[in-house]
Amino acid sequence: MTFEPTLDFARQLDAQDPLREFRQQFLIPPGPDGQGECLYFCGNSLGLQPRTARAAVERQFDNWQNLAVEGHFKGETPWMQFHERLQGASARIVGAKPVEVVVMNNLTTNLHLLLITFYQPTATRYKVLMEGGAFPSDQYALETQVQQRGFAPDEAIVELVPRTGEHTLRTEDILAKIEELGDSLCTVIMGGLNYYTGQVYDMGAITAAGHAVGARVGFDLAHAAGNVELHLHDWDVDFACWCSYKYLNSSPGGVSGAFVHERFADQPELLRLAGWWGYDEKERFQMKKGFKPMRGAAGWQLSNGAVLTMAVHEAALQVHEAAGGMPALRRKSELLTGYLEFLITRLGLGREQLEIITPADPAQRGCQLSLLVHRNGRDLFEHLMAVGVIGDWREPNVIRLAPVPLYNTFEDVYRVGEVLAEWASRQ
Repeated sequence: MTFEPTLDFARQLDAQDPLREFRQQFLIPPGPDGQGECLYFCGNSLGLQPRTARAAVERQFDNWQNLAVEGHFKGETPWMQFHERLQGASARIVGAKPVEVVVMNNLTTNLHLLLITFYQPTATRYKVLMEGGAFPSDQYALETQVQQRGFAPDEAIVELVPRTGEHTLRTEDILAKIEELGDSLCTVIMGGLNYYTGQVYDMGAITAAGHAVGARVGFDLAHAAGNVELHLHDWDVDFACWCSYKYLNSSPGGVSGAFVHERFADQPELLRLAGWWGYDEKERFQMKKGFKPMRGAAGWQLSNGAVLTMAVHEAALQVHEAAGGMPALRRKSELLTGYLEFLITRLGLGREQLEIITPADPAQRGCQLSLLVHRNGRDLFEHLMAVGVIGDWREPNVIRLAPVPLYNTFEDVYRVGEVLAEWASRQ
């Protein structure tokens, strides 16, 4: 598409947008001084509240009030099986079968639980491969997992870094490193989408390369789930986890998801940390010794689900499903992000001032653009916030802006472009 830097053009795109009505299903914070709506471009950090979320929680408060403990077994949404209500939609978001997905805990807890199973080092095969500068939770989780197995993180953890003068990783370099590590590589664990640069990794190719040398392969999909199309089952990924509060709009600190490939579904002997809720539900209340896991990803559950946060998650997933799921969202996302890229590029700022470090190829990015601001970056960020453009700042000098297709419009993008153009005119 040939973009135009005009308000009329942006409004024309909005008029043609088949998802335009979904904006009304979200509560958008007010702008500066409480006037109008802000320009919210921070769904990469926290998604907006669905209008249906409050009522979904209130229904569970009513069940708690009227049924008390019997709410586990009675009512329209018995709590015993509440997590099962979320499996289908969650599986579609990540490209999985329902048996491969479970909604539970939070992301880092799930990462630890999965690493117990899928990082099983030996004296010779003990190394872990991850991207350098991964989100801190992933770094800390791996450090402690490695230490608990008796290895030094500096020796066991191998970090991938871009080539000199580049900001993102090349797929061929990732695959070459996997081949180089060979029999010493135990587990690959990477973000599906790098939180800092916005780069989407070729998860299918990485998984195939890891399996070729005998390693397990998993992904932290915190910034990918609900943002880009995923095909975890078809890619043959071993394990993955994600949060629900970014692009899935399921409340701050909301419940997480986990994926375990179907080929592990009937392997009860797999080492794991066990809990009551992961025990075979047909025999759970017999309270017997000897852990007998549920089939599939549900066998990694520990405790009964947090129903209030799962209720919000269900409400958010229903909006996601009504919008047509990831294919429909990606079609709009590529246009929205492309329009923002167009408006930033035409500012005419040199790379010594500002550069987009997110890949230009839509297949290698989601809706986030990371702006590396070499001069006065913090001033720009504070100016954006002051005029009601809500993005986020990542040290040392990156501003992340994410136009989310469920609730952002092309006019939103145009307005952000206006603010950036006004700032650029003063540089």
